[in-house]
Amino acid sequence: MTTIKTLLLSTSLLVGQAFGQALDPATLLKPLGTTDAWPTYSGDYSGKRYSALKQINQANVKNLTLAWTSRVTPGAGGGGGRGGFGGGPPTIIGGEGAADANAGGGFGGGTSIRASILQVGGVLYLSMPDNAWAVDAHDGHEIWHYYWKTKGGTHIGNRGLGMYGNWLYMETPDDYLVCLDAATGKERWHKEIANFNQQYFSTMSPIVIGNHILTGTGNDLDEPGYIQSRDPETGDIQWTVYTVPMKKGDPGLETWGSLDGAKHGAGNVWIPGVYDPDTHLYIVGTGNPSPAYTNPPSRDGDNLFTCSIIAVNVDTGKMAWYYQLNPHDTHDWDSTETPILVDGEFKGKQRKMVMHADRNGYFYVLDRLTGEHLLTSKFSEAANWAKEINAKGQTIRDVAKDSTVPGSLVSPNNGGATNWPPPAYSPDTGLFYVPQNDAYAMYYLTETDPRGAMGLGGKDETGLGSLGSYLTAIDYKTGKVAWRHRYPGTGGNLGNGMLTTAGRLLFAGDAGGNIVAYDAASGKILWHSHIGNVSNAPETYSLDGHQYLLVAAGDQMFAFALY
Repeated sequence: MTTIKTLLLSTSLLVGQAFGQALDPATLLKPLGTTDAWPTYSGDYSGKRYSALKQINQANVKNLTLAWTSRVTPGAGGGGGRGGFGGGPPTIIGGEGAADANAGGGFGGGTSIRASILQVGGVLYLSMPDNAWAVDAHDGHEIWHYYWKTKGGTHIGNRGLGMYGNWLYMETPDDYLVCLDAATGKERWHKEIANFNQQYFSTMSPIVIGNHILTGTGNDLDEPGYIQSRDPETGDIQWTVYTVPMKKGDPGLETWGSLDGAKHGAGNVWIPGVYDPDTHLYIVGTGNPSPAYTNPPSRDGDNLFTCSIIAVNVDTGKMAWYYQLNPHDTHDWDSTETPILVDGEFKGKQRKMVMHADRNGYFYVLDRLTGEHLLTSKFSEAANWAKEINAKGQTIRDVAKDSTVPGSLVSPNNGGATNWPPPAYSPDTGLFYVPQNDAYAMYYLTETDPRGAMGLGGKDETGLGSLGSYLTAIDYKTGKVAWRHRYPGTGGNLGNGMLTTAGRLLFAGDAGGNIVAYDAASGKILWHSHIGNVSNAPETYSLDGHQYLLVAAGDQMFAFALY
């Protein structure tokens, strides 16, 4: 005989299993698709965004159909839920702010899902600025919603959550790291990670490596960039790595005009990097120097370690190597775009490599054990700012393409030939996939004082349009473009990242509001669905015997499957 008590107990156990599963640390070390989960920003530590799942493949992708859709509602109001009709659970409120400052976001990012969405134990964990949700991965209904009452700041977007066991981590625009209970959404603690009064803003998805929570911040003025490692239980700082010299004797100081210039030289880290478990190295790109567009004496030199790929030992917090891609950048071309780790053949030798397509329009391959340069090539045909590639493989600027009083015609524009939307790599094709935009702008110098201007000041930029935007596939062995798919029109839409799978498919959003499946080898379109402006990179996971394709458009998620 089954009693009511037994039924209630069974129900509570099922709820606990579905909505309270902890993330096994071993899952983070496994290649994407060899487990059911999507447990970190890029799916796994390599940055490839390549899933071993192949239930959806070239032969059957034409039958992909909508499994469910769900809209989330940011802010302190009522819950959302499947279909966005309300009736969800009460919103959990936290934060240091007094009101709903900037609750609607800014730059179009505050009400769009730009984040990578975690999937662990049948639950999706997602974020927007100041907001986090848990959603049932089976049908899209909302489990809980957390809202952070902000002090304000730049609400340009949020890259996603990090997860450690039963706990989630989120950065807020007003510079806090918040720890939430994954089962309930209740706040455990929050810690300040940057000085809000110095105009830092925090968008990065925290990266969990062992017992380290890695964070980074942004700043468009003239403060130093840095990476921090924090204790997952307490949030206390374990170590800090600055991306610019901070005191006499620091490496790289000789590449700046003065110590004061270096200490206020930016180089912010606002996109997650990748991790090599064999070497314990966290490999990540750094941002532009400051001031971004002018050349005061304080900026004389190459300005290390801005616009660089750096490798940091996660156990010690020491920089193991660096490679500067773009010495003395003068166009705000961050090198923060996600790098990708690949093991493969290069010029007849097996190599452990790191690959990077830069905002400046060039593609780079390095040895990830040593930082040795292997290849530099131009993937944006429009890029016209570099006068040479030197013996180190670095792109050296043509000073005539700096901002000038009469104006300089430059490509890429401020947004770059590529930007934050994550690239992907397929070991099946050996191709590196990147969103590309060939846009031009006139750069005018408006601050002629030799002391320069702060942050992004001192110039005016007039956009002149784009020759086109593309999905571009690069052969890493040669650096040559294998194929390009051009999006319709001449707009500068970069899409929002991509996904590759063992089904020999490449998924990406296009400029027309479609999620598209391509043949990863040729670029041929095999399937598409019009869902509106695709706002994040597509992902895939396995649940109850079905492979799902998950993607967001604005405030709405779309899950596709084969039925």
